[in-house]
Amino acid sequence: MRPVSDQRCFLRYACWILFFFLGLVFGPIASSWADDAEIYRQLDLLKGRNTKQRQAAMQALGKTGDARLARFFRSYTEGSVYLWSDQDRIVVCDEFVTRGDRSLAPLLDPLTREPLEDINPDGLEELGPATRERRVVANILRFLEDFGSPDEKKRLAAVQRFGNSRDPVFLEPLQEVAKSDSSKKVRNAAHESALLIRVSGNLRGQKTADRRQAAEELQLVRSLRGSSVMKDMLKRGKLAKDLRATFETAVASIDKYHYWVRKVQDIVNGISLGSILVLMALGLAIIFGQMGVINMAHGELMMVGAYAAYEMQELFGHRPPDNPNDWYFVAAFPVAFLAAGLVGYLIERLVVRHLYGRPLDTLLATWGIGLILIQTARVRYGDNIGLSSPETLVGGMEPITGLVLGYGRFFVVIMAAACVLAIHVLFKYTRSGLLIRATVQNRDTANSLGVNTRRVDGLTFALGSGLAGIAGCSLICVYGSVTPDMGQNFIVDSFLVVVTGGVGELAGAVWAGLGLGVINKFVEPLFSQNGVIWAKVLILLTVVMFIQWRPAGLFPPKGRLADD
Repeated sequence: MRPVSDQRCFLRYACWILFFFLGLVFGPIASSWADDAEIYRQLDLLKGRNTKQRQAAMQALGKTGDARLARFFRSYTEGSVYLWSDQDRIVVCDEFVTRGDRSLAPLLDPLTREPLEDINPDGLEELGPATRERRVVANILRFLEDFGSPDEKKRLAAVQRFGNSRDPVFLEPLQEVAKSDSSKKVRNAAHESALLIRVSGNLRGQKTADRRQAAEELQLVRSLRGSSVMKDMLKRGKLAKDLRATFETAVASIDKYHYWVRKVQDIVNGISLGSILVLMALGLAIIFGQMGVINMAHGELMMVGAYAAYEMQELFGHRPPDNPNDWYFVAAFPVAFLAAGLVGYLIERLVVRHLYGRPLDTLLATWGIGLILIQTARVRYGDNIGLSSPETLVGGMEPITGLVLGYGRFFVVIMAAACVLAIHVLFKYTRSGLLIRATVQNRDTANSLGVNTRRVDGLTFALGSGLAGIAGCSLICVYGSVTPDMGQNFIVDSFLVVVTGGVGELAGAVWAGLGLGVINKFVEPLFSQNGVIWAKVLILLTVVMFIQWRPAGLFPPKGRLADD
């Protein structure tokens, strides 16, 4: 038998363990009850006549962030909140009902919306915000509906909007969101918005030192919105000398930082545009460089690849955000390659094969084929259709403030690099590549050695066309629509890439494509109007002058075309 002291010790530990588990189970429930009790207490204050007391209660209810209160405040503004005189409590009644010859008011709990009792409407006194209180209620509603949303984008838009308003009412809620929100992006935006309110000087009794501190913090977070606000206040004047100096220093620092960020962003965007041009120019470099054919329908082959991706989207039922299916994009690439390659093979077999050695004739013939393809697509699909990028490629990362690296643009660069590597391996290390190079170097010798040069020509044309199809499929990651004449926007730039890089040289196509893409994005911002058009004009003039200096391009061609 255990000693009495041991039994007491055992019972004491057992009680502690029991209390611990009871606390785990009932602690959150008790906390919820306490929170609801405080909400009901604040709701009860709305029936008073003291305006300041009512507004303080509204603010306290808004700070709770309880999404259930959004519905209550919506009813409050619509005149559906009443004082139940018999019970001296606030209730909600959305509408009166008639039963027999009696009119009844179905009462609801203001917080939980649970039915309470059906009473005679004479026992109700309508409550609602006064004229001056409606703005307060509207702000609280926006806060509860947007800040309480599970959608990160909606919360982010809300904190930015409240910061831009510079209304002191939102300062405390924004500071709470900056501490507690689950998303780092929302927390940072809320902190920035709170600083905008502090720097604006709209707070009652605010000291100059607080505004100066807010300006310095906005400088540290590189806030463009902060720079805009401080510029506006500098233009208005009426600032203390030390505060003006702080604002000017912060604005200069922020603007200088974002100037260089924009330049880096232009480089990133230029590389992604250049990658599209590289994908297009690869096909042209093969067809024009290896075969001597000017294929003016190359842009339309790109369009064929884009429409093939659209068909895959329809087949897989990709409908973001309700029904995303990113597998359509995986299937789209081989289908786009095969579809464009098949069309290219037919063009070579039916038309181009009969025009070898007549470059102007092939130019006109392929231009006409391009018009036929455009009209065919317009009849089948209309003038414009929407294409949705895969969900995994939507959005991007922000390694530093203001610099956004889109996942879609990264994918285009990776796809271009993969295609360049695949073509290099094909030409240098495979039998098919050897046959293509042999046909280019000396067609008669290749024929005498048993090479079917006609088949090689058809497969080479199909390969170049398939690469254009991949370019059209990759374009989905950058642009969200497909039009029948979309290829016209890239065909001229693609020819410039081939000519600048060196006809038939893959390395030249890569360097020239990336270079022209980056130059394009740097030139566009220099013009306030029609920047895209003027950028193309200047690039064309630059390429013309470059060709005058180096007629053979960056990498002079080798083989049949080099001997001509």
